[in-house]
Amino acid sequence: MIDDYYTWLKEKTIVESSEFSDWYSIDTPFIGAFNDTIELFALKQNGSILLSDNGETLNNLELQGVSIQGSKKRRELLDTILLSYGLNQNDKELVIEANEKNFPQKKHNFLSAILEINDLNILSKSNVHSIFKEDVRQHLNDLDIIFTSDFISKGSTGLEFTFDFQIAKKQKEIVIKSFNSINKSTLSTFLFSWEDIKPVREKVSKKEVSAIAVINNIDKDVKPEFLEALKSKNAKYILWSDRDTAENKKMIAA
Repeated sequence: MIDDYYTWLKEKTIVESSEFSDWYSIDTPFIGAFNDTIELFALKQNGSILLSDNGETLNNLELQGVSIQGSKKRRELLDTILLSYGLNQNDKELVIEANEKNFPQKKHNFLSAILEINDLNILSKSNVHSIFKEDVRQHLNDLDIIFTSDFISKGSTGLEFTFDFQIAKKQKEIVIKSFNSINKSTLSTFLFSWEDIKPVREKVSKKEVSAIAVINNIDKDVKPEFLEALKSKNAKYILWSDRDTAENKKMIAA
């Protein structure tokens, strides 16, 4: 099934050259802000490969009413995402430099960053006063839990994945990903990253490793099939409205 997934991924990734420039377009199967596919652009120069989004990620946010420059908090969050994934910003264009050896990891980082930045569209709603990831952080602090933020772990494929929080206990380790909104694309990415790092982390840490998806369901519905998919992959979840139940508090503190 993993081989089938990679075959599908390759078949759905379309690379085309341009007759007007040296740039190549890379159309990926990952879903963008307007339910279209995410497109990257690549340019070979001086032995390196420059990847760009052509400014589409931030332009799409503005079309949804989210102005990064108009909010200090949004600017700080965007800078954190760019730093976490190694991206740079030229005006509205997002770029990352790669070479033939690290191209897979750099391209994966770029796509992961775009998916996370796209989630900022939720901040366009006037009734949203805080960032969900910060709410989860405060919840962990309220429970007096010691954690590591922006935890990076390498998986069995050799790719590195970033989780919002990691909780290390004597016999157990928990990785947490917060979802302000969840869809097929973000769910698939989380499940793939979780399954990829689990055997590596358990071998390195010699602990039982579990994953928890914390999902914001306030004023929004979470599709039951998403929750079933998490359970089928042995990933736990906490709906934000139920975060204070004894069962969910025990799950995080386990």
